[in-house]
Amino acid sequence: MRFRYVAKDPSGKTIKGTVDAQDSKSAAGVLRDKKMLTINLVEDKGLLDMGDFSLKFGGVSVSDMANFTRQLSTMITAGLPLTDALSLLRLQSGPKLSPVVSAILLDVQSGVSLSEAMGKHPQAFSKVFVSLVKAGEAAGVVETILNRLADNLEKSREAMIYPVIVLLGMVGVMMVMMVVVVPKLTEVYKQFNADLPVATKTVIAISDFMVNYWFIVIILMGGLVAGGVAYLKTPVGKRWWDDLLYKIPIVGPLSKQVMMTELTRTLALLVGAGVSVVEALNIVADALGNVVIESEIKLIAKRVEKGFPISISFSESGHFPPIAGQMIAVGEETGKLDDVLTKLSSYFESESEQKVKGLTAAIEPLIIILLGIGVGFLIFAIILPIYDITNKSIT
Repeated sequence: MRFRYVAKDPSGKTIKGTVDAQDSKSAAGVLRDKKMLTINLVEDKGLLDMGDFSLKFGGVSVSDMANFTRQLSTMITAGLPLTDALSLLRLQSGPKLSPVVSAILLDVQSGVSLSEAMGKHPQAFSKVFVSLVKAGEAAGVVETILNRLADNLEKSREAMIYPVIVLLGMVGVMMVMMVVVVPKLTEVYKQFNADLPVATKTVIAISDFMVNYWFIVIILMGGLVAGGVAYLKTPVGKRWWDDLLYKIPIVGPLSKQVMMTELTRTLALLVGAGVSVVEALNIVADALGNVVIESEIKLIAKRVEKGFPISISFSESGHFPPIAGQMIAVGEETGKLDDVLTKLSSYFESESEQKVKGLTAAIEPLIIILLGIGVGFLIFAIILPIYDITNKSIT
């Protein structure tokens, strides 16, 4: 087997190359015998290696991130030093993630914090991920935060599988109908000089455009997707989407419940670890991934710094449910703010889980109905002229 490597020689110079060995362990041994410090070592699968393509042009998959986060949490919990854990994980990670882990290891060895090192790789670690790790560092519970992040990544991966499969299936069926089936039936209609209804003419017009101008369709679809993604990455676009998200029926209330779970749980960890409320609020603000809520929490932090009670600030804000301000007031009065926040997070988590179950139960029939309407319209538009042609032939 051939392996590609990045290593440092005894003089500290970075060297890239390939080495032939029976396995990765043997390859690392060959480099070690040459007194070289291995930074990255992955199997060379040739020019058509899609993993390498993804490394250069795409981000790290949710599955890889979930596995990495879970393993890192387990190793730290077991008492393994962070640098040793990262050294092991860089060899176990896939070709897209391994170079990232290697770079993080070098940063950590030079004294950079884990969150700061992760923040240098936005293609792998989101702002929310990095902010939560930073919160874990401040509270001294990095392993707990990593374990929670792994749970969230695994849940999001499982939640995405079914809708993605159904969506791809819908697109596939529509494309086959429009590009293959409709053009063949159009020839039949022309032979019989059939009088076509408006629905059929519309479907044929769309099909003809897709067949004759497929490159324009691809450019338009690619342009719309790229333009939409680019807009949502701008400050204005991000704020627009984050504000809209909580206003969408069903999805909005669920998103707010999940946000409140993360907010109260992380705040409880920080306050319980002795971090000041103001500092804790500023750390939490960056860990929620919503610029509207981020601005609101940072505004609350400024008010608390001026002497306002945190409970009143939450109660007067229109972005948080009334129970948040009420329970936080209890925590302030009893001096057990972290305990109250922990209980509050459990409440919001329970509420969000119930809503997720309801939403999951509603999604499947909704998708089937939408798929049925789309396919039904196509079948109606295609079959109706055939029915008319058959009746005329009998007559």
